[in-house]
Amino acid sequence: MTRIDAVVFDIGNVLIEWQPERFFDRRIGSGRRRALFAQVPLEAMNHAIDLGAPLVETVAGCAAKHPGWSAEINLWARAWLDISGPAIPGAADTLLALRARGVTTLALSNFGNEPFALALGRYPFLDAFDRRFLSGALGCAKPDPAIYATLERETGIDPQRLLFTDDRPENIAAAQARGWQTHLFRDPDGWAERLHAEGLLKRDA
Repeated sequence: MTRIDAVVFDIGNVLIEWQPERFFDRRIGSGRRRALFAQVPLEAMNHAIDLGAPLVETVAGCAAKHPGWSAEINLWARAWLDISGPAIPGAADTLLALRARGVTTLALSNFGNEPFALALGRYPFLDAFDRRFLSGALGCAKPDPAIYATLERETGIDPQRLLFTDDRPENIAAAQARGWQTHLFRDPDGWAERLHAEGLLKRDA
């Protein structure tokens, strides 16, 4: 078994839920939400934010291009903390338990600069990482190999000694292509079991 020198966490849907559809279903109903997501390039808008574009200005620019949906689109900025979250029960416990055992923990996440600052204010455990590699600061996002290469270069850790968890198969595949050890995140219990199996956590952690 190859020794693990660092554990790398995605954030969205690993530590904090990210389900915008659920938020808009509650606010405007599932039918209008489906129409909104079909007619407005919200994913592209959010990707630009993930890459470092300013939150309010980017959302406002999208709203201006789709005036029929302006009020709904602007919620993406005004209600961002309601769209994101809550914290996934038990998930942060693994992060904090690893830190308590002296295991190096890193974040590798597609996260804009302003949204991350908002999230950090609500979820203090996001400050527990030894280092964070976030797309908004780096200007590249998973699954672009460049963001993985940046983490490797700046930490100096052998890729085979990184254990990475993410909820998206394409991000896992990109890490595997570089030789990283990986875990496709489905739930906190499965992730904790993997960490136990690797000897990184004790059974009573």
